[in-house]
Amino acid sequence: MNLFESLDWLQPFLPLALWMASISGLFFVTSILIMPLVIIKLPFNYFYSETRQPVRTVSAYPKLNFLLTVVKNLIGGLFILAGLAMLILPGQGLLTILIGITLTNFPGKYKLEQGLVRRKSILRAMNWIRRKAHRRPIIISPEN
Repeated sequence: MNLFESLDWLQPFLPLALWMASISGLFFVTSILIMPLVIIKLPFNYFYSETRQPVRTVSAYPKLNFLLTVVKNLIGGLFILAGLAMLILPGQGLLTILIGITLTNFPGKYKLEQGLVRRKSILRAMNWIRRKAHRRPIIISPEN
């Protein structure tokens, strides 16, 4: 029996597998391009404070502001899902999840962001990117 003959049952799933591989590749490339930009633009003390003061702005276009917030949260959700997939597929899963969390709005978000950034591997990767862009390293505590 040939190896490929025993895998005939996979044939109906081939289009789905190709579609999933394409989506995974797209998110991988997108995260590789966008993550460094977001990490470079973050203020060096973004994760330093125990609490974050909310930014309240009055917009002349509240409906547009609401629409942009919804779009930003949808994009953040896609990054979170892609990051979760990248935990088992090729890609920077934890960094992609962090970018997605940064884009979304939900209660407890800041504590979750801080918890992820406190992981040595994440902080090291973020500061490596910032060092290449000649930016100050991210600080998360007075000892850092």
